[in-house]
Amino acid sequence: MSAFRKLSSLPAPVRWAAPPVALLGGVALLLGAWSVPGDVAPPQPKAAEAGYCEALDKALPDAVLGHRRTDPSPASPYTAAWGSSPRTVLRCGIARPGYLDDDPFSRAPEVNDVQWGMSSDGAGGYRFVTTLRKAYVEVTVPKGAYPNYADPLSELTDAIKATIPTGL
Repeated sequence: MSAFRKLSSLPAPVRWAAPPVALLGGVALLLGAWSVPGDVAPPQPKAAEAGYCEALDKALPDAVLGHRRTDPSPASPYTAAWGSSPRTVLRCGIARPGYLDDDPFSRAPEVNDVQWGMSSDGAGGYRFVTTLRKAYVEVTVPKGAYPNYADPLSELTDAIKATIPTGL
């Protein structure tokens, strides 16, 4: 039996409702695909780092280059985000990334007296991690979020300098 015959054998109200229901379902799928992913695993910093990260969270800007702060879930003083899609994510108190062992200064930008290690995120964007600070701060900048991938770092460095001292 063809799909048309199956559909025509249904009562008229069901046949009339089928196209709008299918359309709404398609719209719901599209909106779900375009929504901002909410989950960002918060780091578990050591006790000494946690205090620095909590102070940083309070000092972070409400906007980065026109992108409003919209923190990820679950709520944590160790994570922050700006923008919607794509969005820039900051995580404070992460473990030291292994790529810093591979000559961390070979591709490391220095922005406003804060040194950053850098690696690709595997999707066309970049991960930056502070170096030479008492806590590691990671900033993930997705492809297309800004004209220059390092642009948001300048907006974050004052808060980092004010709350996370230099040293290892």
